[in-house]
Amino acid sequence: MSTILEQRHILARSPHRSLWGEAWTHRQGIVGGFLLLGFAFMAIFGPLLAPKDPIAIDLGNPFAEPVWLDFENGVGLMGTDNIGRDVFSRVLVGSRISLLIGSTATVVGLATGIVMGLIAGYRGGLAGDIIMRVADTQTAIPFLVLLIAAVAFIGGGLLNIILFLGIGAWVGYARLIRGEVLSIRERDFVEAARAIGAGDARIMFRHILPNAVAPVIVAATLSFGSMILTESALSFLGFGVSTLIPTWGKMVADARDFVTTAWYPSVFPALAIMLVVLGANLLGDWLRDVLDPRLRGRQD
Repeated sequence: MSTILEQRHILARSPHRSLWGEAWTHRQGIVGGFLLLGFAFMAIFGPLLAPKDPIAIDLGNPFAEPVWLDFENGVGLMGTDNIGRDVFSRVLVGSRISLLIGSTATVVGLATGIVMGLIAGYRGGLAGDIIMRVADTQTAIPFLVLLIAAVAFIGGGLLNIILFLGIGAWVGYARLIRGEVLSIRERDFVEAARAIGAGDARIMFRHILPNAVAPVIVAATLSFGSMILTESALSFLGFGVSTLIPTWGKMVADARDFVTTAWYPSVFPALAIMLVVLGANLLGDWLRDVLDPRLRGRQD
């Protein structure tokens, strides 16, 4: 009987159960996850949920207050902008572009950085030196300045902005992966894989990468928020996707001259940017605590 009780006690304290039990007690991470899920829902179903056409102009109702501020003359949940467009509909539809660019640019940067970091860390030599010198050169140039120059020279558009953002983000992932690979490549299980004749590609992607990917996942979650901010900055400066497509940064830029007379056309899209970046950062902190055994149990 005592042996059975001891086994049950050990099972109850197993690392797997403790890991996910602590994860669900991280209240900030849960809040961040629900924030991102809410914005993902907006991005997917925004055009269906929008009460009005986001680009429809109504010159008879410029700067109409939200209906909860003016029950008689108010328009919509967030009012209208300087040419009568419904702010709530534009925030809903604008979430699709912002989240699409943020997520796809993160994936592009993550994929590029993982491949470059694996090569630089595992193979080393001339190839590794070239990759890291290119990374150093790119880091020496302010990212936003480089991005504006690329967009101005090559042109904007959704695909170009995604590629530019992704290519600009690969450096951080590559350095992180390289550092992890340098500490993993000489371990016994890697030597055993070499001994049975596994090729370099198999060793890198089947044996080393799964053991080095945890910090990269955290970095990608945090980088997602940075991609949203950078895209919003581009739109604010007039280098966004298109003048006809509503984006949060473009909405803030259009309404900045009228913020003293009508605050709602600029505050609500800015609030959306703040909340989605906050959600990404909270989720990244949660993943860091879950995936890093040194931080487990310190969520409170």
